[in-house]
Amino acid sequence: MKTALVTGATRGLGRALALDLAARGYRVFGTGLHPDRLADLGQHVDAIRSDITSAEANDALAELVGPVDLVVHNAGVLGPRVSLDRYPRSEFERVMSANATGPFDLTARLQLNPGAVLIFLSSGVGNQTRADWGAYCVSKHALEAIAGIYAKELTDQLVYVVDPGGMRTEMRAAAYPDEDPMTLVTPEDNLAVFQHLLQTRPPTDTRYKAKDFR
Repeated sequence: MKTALVTGATRGLGRALALDLAARGYRVFGTGLHPDRLADLGQHVDAIRSDITSAEANDALAELVGPVDLVVHNAGVLGPRVSLDRYPRSEFERVMSANATGPFDLTARLQLNPGAVLIFLSSGVGNQTRADWGAYCVSKHALEAIAGIYAKELTDQLVYVVDPGGMRTEMRAAAYPDEDPMTLVTPEDNLAVFQHLLQTRPPTDTRYKAKDFR
């Protein structure tokens, strides 16, 4: 049985992916911060309370899950939607830690099986700049750079960046409070790109948009 680790697995796309992978026969470890949401993952996912911003937590998580065949770096935070000149430094550091430093650090600590697949979840602002997206935009640029470097250095594994696009999630609602969520795809209906990557295993160091596979 192959082993998968999905960070931020208690809601949205992370939850949908964790449950889908379990249904496909993976042993899935799913992380999150809130005990009630972890419990809601059910019996098919090994739910673990873990904070990706903590080096100690990442070390313990890597030891707990052991050798892995799939890692999905989904955990992340939005941060304030304000201009950079008004952005609190503490919030900037919090977003960078969750969205960029954490995935870098956890990947370095994990025991990756030969042929393992690593998927880094980015954003539409991960390869462009937009006003009022602050640390979130910066962190996703950094994340894509981290993934690209890992893709060149991890010669026995495959590394991908996925832009999942707009979905009916809590984070999207916080980013666009005036948007009608019913106009967006659900996370459960946005998994085709991940199935494509796992089934066909195309060349590494490539950026994919989920909307191209719907």
